[in-house]
Amino acid sequence: MLILDRLSKTYADGTRALDGIALSVEKSEIVALIGGSGCGKTTLLRLVAGLDRASEGAISLDGETIAGPHPGVGLVFQEPRLLPWLTASENVGFGLADLPKAERRERVAHALDRVGLAEHAGRWPRDLSGGQQQRVAIARAFVANPRVLLLDEPFSALDAFTRKDLHGHLLALWEEVRPTVLIVTHDVSEAVALADRAVVMRPKPGRLDDTIPLPLPRPRNPTSTRSETATRQILTALDRSLKPRRARDDTPGEAALWW
Repeated sequence: MLILDRLSKTYADGTRALDGIALSVEKSEIVALIGGSGCGKTTLLRLVAGLDRASEGAISLDGETIAGPHPGVGLVFQEPRLLPWLTASENVGFGLADLPKAERRERVAHALDRVGLAEHAGRWPRDLSGGQQQRVAIARAFVANPRVLLLDEPFSALDAFTRKDLHGHLLALWEEVRPTVLIVTHDVSEAVALADRAVVMRPKPGRLDDTIPLPLPRPRNPTSTRSETATRQILTALDRSLKPRRARDDTPGEAALWW
């Protein structure tokens, strides 16, 4: 289990980015973090990844405190961040140097096959499309069999068709390895398509505001009544999260126009 215990972050200039984040994520659960700009979603992911230190509170994974980069935690950024001097397969296998060559080749080949890039293993990143590059990044994250996978808006720069295709590849890999997943997204439909729970954050400072369970069977139909209901619930929660507390208390629940 991944546990965030009263996590806070204050920067050197006095900016309070996060305040008292308390969140438990079960093994193999997919949780979407969603909220308006400035609510600290990426900051929270950086703390869990060990790329930054919390000002207060603690992070633990299966009882072990995370105070820096951890071998059991993988991260996929918004951009693929592939090494341009390595081929697709070399990028995927970059973190597997300690494994025997035969095992490394087998795991890399399998990961590339699962994201539909087996025939592109020897190509350079510059010769791949944006969607193909992000597939390589996803394969690179999964090939190490992480216990926790963090995704920071990995599909935001892609068109809707490519995004939907990558959702399928991501879930196929998740079904095999079953890591715990935290995904930051601004896309409500993406949260409904992927997550078991949507956690809504409110800004200045970033705090947890609401949680919407998403117990929908997979594969999910975005036009089903249950998906549309979940979308409305998240939009309403987002709308409320961006209002001052007094306005929130005085305003009855309604379908939100978050954008």
